[in-house]
Amino acid sequence: MVKQKFKKQQFQEDAVNAVCDVFEGQGKDNLQYILGKKQGGLSKYGDSNIYAWKNADIGISEETILKNLHKIQKRNDLKQNPALEGLNFTVEMETGTGKTYVYINTIFELHKRYGWNKFLIVVPSIAIREGVKASFDAMEEHFATLYGKKIRYFIFDSSKASQLESFATNSGINVMIINNHAFNKTETNNMYKKGERGIKLIDYITGTNPIIIIDEPQSVEGKQTKSALKEFNSSFTLRYSATPKEDYNMVYRLDAIDAFRKRLVKKIHVKGIDIKGTTATHSYLYLEGMDISKNHYPKARIEIEVKQKNEVVKKTVKVSQGDDLFTISNNLQEYKGFKVSEINANTNTITFTNGIRLFSGEVSGEVNEEHKRRIQIRETIKSHLNKESNLYEKGIKILSLFFIDEVKNYRDYDEQGNQQDGKFAKIFEEEYNNIVGEYKTNPIYKQYLERISTQKTHEGYFSIDKKGHLTNPDEKGRGENKSCDDVSAYDLIMKRKGLLLDLKEPTRFIFSHSALREGWDNPNVFQICVLRNTDPKEVRTRQEVGRGLRLCVNQNGDRIDEEFEEMDFTQANILTIIANDSYEDFAKGLQHEFSKNIKDRPSKLTKEFLLKNKLGETRISDEIATKICNDFLKNGYVDDFGALTDKYYSDLEQNKVQIRDELKPKLELIVEVVKQLYDNTIKIVNEDDTNKIRNKINQTNFNH
Repeated sequence: MVKQKFKKQQFQEDAVNAVCDVFEGQGKDNLQYILGKKQGGLSKYGDSNIYAWKNADIGISEETILKNLHKIQKRNDLKQNPALEGLNFTVEMETGTGKTYVYINTIFELHKRYGWNKFLIVVPSIAIREGVKASFDAMEEHFATLYGKKIRYFIFDSSKASQLESFATNSGINVMIINNHAFNKTETNNMYKKGERGIKLIDYITGTNPIIIIDEPQSVEGKQTKSALKEFNSSFTLRYSATPKEDYNMVYRLDAIDAFRKRLVKKIHVKGIDIKGTTATHSYLYLEGMDISKNHYPKARIEIEVKQKNEVVKKTVKVSQGDDLFTISNNLQEYKGFKVSEINANTNTITFTNGIRLFSGEVSGEVNEEHKRRIQIRETIKSHLNKESNLYEKGIKILSLFFIDEVKNYRDYDEQGNQQDGKFAKIFEEEYNNIVGEYKTNPIYKQYLERISTQKTHEGYFSIDKKGHLTNPDEKGRGENKSCDDVSAYDLIMKRKGLLLDLKEPTRFIFSHSALREGWDNPNVFQICVLRNTDPKEVRTRQEVGRGLRLCVNQNGDRIDEEFEEMDFTQANILTIIANDSYEDFAKGLQHEFSKNIKDRPSKLTKEFLLKNKLGETRISDEIATKICNDFLKNGYVDDFGALTDKYYSDLEQNKVQIRDELKPKLELIVEVVKQLYDNTIKIVNEDDTNKIRNKINQTNFNH
């Protein structure tokens, strides 16, 4: 099992300090009390007092808190609140940058500074709940080393009242993890029923004045949950999200643009299927790629239809210049005139004597929905094996994730209720077996591949119904979230991420429904394939992409970030999306989802802005920041308030930006820093441009 290593990073420390500094001036204390004691009388549970511990009340005024908040917001380039929006504070962090790490660290730091020790983490689903618990497990030793103590954490279970009593009565740091469905129905929930000692479970919590941490508040805080949260009698509330709908008292923001520019997440590449209009042929052709032979004459791998004894099947064949597809297809009339006139490995094209030309990856002819999915699965496997063959000896496990529309497409049931493979599982195994042999050229990698059976290398994660059958989640994405292999696959995917990262574990391809879009990610997801039609009304793409944004780790648990010297950061951290539409459409939609959550970014060139940036690997000093600001003002590139002028954009377009001589060697880096003030887009690379692959389908035939 891979034991992931953790380290403090500056941006995460900034987020922790942003929360803790809100309460600067607060004393350090926690208080003992008698559970349920009425003022001047006995405990309402009789004369057997239960001694418990609570968070000390906030001892500073709201005016002081607002003053502290303004200092923090100025420090972090955030819009200042005119007034305090209650004791609610928001931290925005892009998916994959360590949001859970940050709030666990914040718990330790709040206890260290102010003595607070009762915390309640509220999540929107069982999936996220299990993910949070797994993070506490993984980070326990790391934080114990830093702070010299451990947190007592547990998942709320209404059948275990003793856990709630320990939460209240223990004087150490105590954390309860709970999903909102466990408490937001006050009339039917066990949280509000009396236990054996005559005490309601919620009473163990309310007396402690817990600090509430809400993970993914945009998914938690419906009307019912907001009302139920008030019952916990919290000291204050912290909200952590990549896409907050309501940013009460924002104290820290690391948005998508920051995360990508600072190389805190993987780069995004997209392989799209471009559905084109009418082509000159109705013959099915799919150019998979090129092979260079020993005699340096290229061969093309092309999928065509071939007539067999009782049927016509699609088959991949290798062709050379002069080969005739009519003959190879066993005389199918549709291939008359398809004689290979040229195979060009430089342009990745094949040309036929009838004038038809295909690019590598291009599709023409009749393609139905199922075959489109087959192409996506094939491209995912190829992308997976390409990366795996390069990174295996570096000790990096490669994972691929498929999002599907219905569970039955992966696992189905016959009339007797016996489980059987769905069409996507069958297609996966067929394509994997067809492709994997091509990658057995390296003896070491070959041994790895041959240790893994095709059946064992893919697994599913889905909800399960009362009969024990896999099922789609409800319209809100809810379900029991167990897996097809029940405990084993569920534990592997949701709880035992370290095992999934281990090269000894055969699971490399994971199939899931949309229920996995939140609450689970793994640093070594390198491919995400969307095997469903995209509804323009849905906001799912960014959440799904987020499952693979985290920087990868090796078998030693080392994160492959920019500080890792043993291999290239970029080589190891590319997330490839195999989309179900064209690159242009997918990238545009994803860019829109990122952009609509971008707000209140720096827009003026100031010393404060420059001091938070680097020129290459060197942080900008006060002296350099002053010189840049002076030069931009002198040359008319900014107005008196620091806003960029038309003259700057004009000189930039003409490559005539002026700067003092000593800074000219760094001009390109300065321009890149200044770009942050106006360019709010994220670079999404077309995989077809990097590999000269274009996937095109005849729209007319596809719609038949």
